[in-house]
Amino acid sequence: MKFYDCTTAPSPRRVRIFLAEKGLTLPTVQVNLRNGEQFTPAFRALNPGCTVPVLELDSGAAITDVIAICRYLEELHPDPPLMGRSAEERAVIESWLRRIEWDGIYAAQEAFRNGAPGLTGRALPGPVDLDQIPALAERGRLRLQHFFAWLDARLADNEFVCGPHFTIADISGLIAVDLAARAKLTPPEHLGHLQRWYKDVSARPSAKS
Repeated sequence: MKFYDCTTAPSPRRVRIFLAEKGLTLPTVQVNLRNGEQFTPAFRALNPGCTVPVLELDSGAAITDVIAICRYLEELHPDPPLMGRSAEERAVIESWLRRIEWDGIYAAQEAFRNGAPGLTGRALPGPVDLDQIPALAERGRLRLQHFFAWLDARLADNEFVCGPHFTIADISGLIAVDLAARAKLTPPEHLGHLQRWYKDVSARPSAKS
């Protein structure tokens, strides 16, 4: 296997944290997104979507979705389980994970990519250049305020997003909060449960991956 990464990008960081929690290391190729290496013919042949992460298997197959990569690794290395210990746990984690992606990560992407001066003409990752829409940046920021409040309420009675165990939902929540910070938006101090959780998950050694 070979892992295509970019240390400055949030999406492959989700996989790096997942790998670190599993105690796994993979041969890694760094793709310099700032220099446009994702648009080279060689990388396009691997992933026509021109995004990272990519997990290239020994068979030659390429997995280009964060959750699909993590699910594949979980199948090969089930301990410690990060995607559920039973059918019920897996379904619960999946449902909260999707909500974190939609209300957190995608909202943060909306706010950041439509507002960052360095991303003019690159409002979405991938092979197509798209103009920024300032209204989407504002909408993303509003969505993030609701996301922070929702996540704080969820954590009022839970050590982690899905209960007593750290899971991929926590990894994704951490990425959402950190990506929101790139858009200069952080959780309000009065959201104590969210602040407690964020401090705890950020202190895990894997968070430095």
